[in-house]
Amino acid sequence: MKINVLKRSLLVLMLISSLSGFSEVSLPPFFNCNMVLQQGIAIPVWGWASPGEKVTVTLDKNVVSTRSGKNGKWRVDLPKMNYGGPFKMTVKGKDLHTFGNVMIGEVWVCSGQSNMEFKVSSAKNSAQEIASANYKNIRSFTVKKRVSKEPQENLEEGEWWECSPQTVADFSAVGYFFARNLYEKLNIPIGIIHTSWGGTVAETWMSPEAIAADPDFSELLGKLKAVDNVTKVNPNDYPTLLYNGMLYPIIPYGIKGAIWYQGESNASRAQQYKRVFSNLIKDWRTKWGEGNFPFLFVQLANFKKAVAEPAESEWAELREAQTQTLKLENTGMATIIDVGDAIDIHPTDKQTVGYRLSLAARKIAYGENLIYTGPTYQSMKSENNKILITFDHVGKGLKITDKYGYINGFTIASKDGEFKWAKATQVGNNQVMLTNEAVDNPSAVRYGWADNPDDLNLYNSEGLPANPFRTDTRPGKTK
Repeated sequence: MKINVLKRSLLVLMLISSLSGFSEVSLPPFFNCNMVLQQGIAIPVWGWASPGEKVTVTLDKNVVSTRSGKNGKWRVDLPKMNYGGPFKMTVKGKDLHTFGNVMIGEVWVCSGQSNMEFKVSSAKNSAQEIASANYKNIRSFTVKKRVSKEPQENLEEGEWWECSPQTVADFSAVGYFFARNLYEKLNIPIGIIHTSWGGTVAETWMSPEAIAADPDFSELLGKLKAVDNVTKVNPNDYPTLLYNGMLYPIIPYGIKGAIWYQGESNASRAQQYKRVFSNLIKDWRTKWGEGNFPFLFVQLANFKKAVAEPAESEWAELREAQTQTLKLENTGMATIIDVGDAIDIHPTDKQTVGYRLSLAARKIAYGENLIYTGPTYQSMKSENNKILITFDHVGKGLKITDKYGYINGFTIASKDGEFKWAKATQVGNNQVMLTNEAVDNPSAVRYGWADNPDDLNLYNSEGLPANPFRTDTRPGKTK
């Protein structure tokens, strides 16, 4: 009798031990109800299970199976689909996961620092915006803040939210207004994956591999490996911390592109940013493996007290670095030099920011024939103590607001001379003539060259502001 009881006990223990070796199929939290999946590309879906376990993913009529590897990881790529829904997705292994209300549409990553983190609840006219936010086919997923020494395979938590007056208050304002403008033009479900952290520098959003190849940051990467408790570290203390914790886990979720609002925290190192920002974009594109996907960004707004006389400016140099990044394929920039706040680094007019980003998306990502940026410096010609500036992207022509009766914000200088305010007048459809009687043989021009160039009033026919620029290459403040 005692022997039989012992045998039964051993059998129970063996059964419990055997069952404990079975793990449920699991997925990252962004594979869930209400998700938006990217149309027009193979759709990657991945997760974890017992080693060697068969996993079958079904989405609408598409069924794909695989087996998890020795490390328990699995991935399938569902066939590309056109936009639509709602659909049901099931993921079946030893257990079954069912996700409803799945849409196929356009997915955009929204990242950067505090002006991307800025919520709809704090935006201009927030009460009206929230009350009218009935867009069930706009969905948002917010990545929880986290620093990490090493790239993390999964997120701690998160869920997709349908846009409604009950949910939209906590959406990224720039992300939401961008998505809303796209949705109203395309009538396609829009998903935004919001991953940002206020006050952060660009290099914390770059991969360890990209940082290791940068001579300015590689030493810090080595020091990071020796940090014991990374949870007590500020995200700006070392590079790559937010890439590891808040970006790597969502790669390679299928996306159309990315929008980026950041730069304030790198302004004192603007010359370095010319390299860093371009490398960040290349880094993300390499890691995602979707080619040169559209990467759209916001140029710094006007901020701080307006200056009475021409001077050097860190923020102007950072804007120049952002403009030069447009040399990369499939990039676009929203110029917002006219919607900032002199006393608040977080201007509340995020509607204009989202709209101008959506113009860039409609042109660069969706091929629409439209004017998507303001007047942009094209060329300069000097003659008889005058300088003639020619602009591109003027639409039907340059437009000058009549607040002053003249064009504000231009300065000129002779070679190695001081910059002085210029008298600027429009010439023809796309040119401005500059003069100053105190400047002989002028050879350099600057426009909007200040932290806050105040009330700039040069636009194109589409109402988009001229992009600040300079023609000289003097060292500036951030060399």
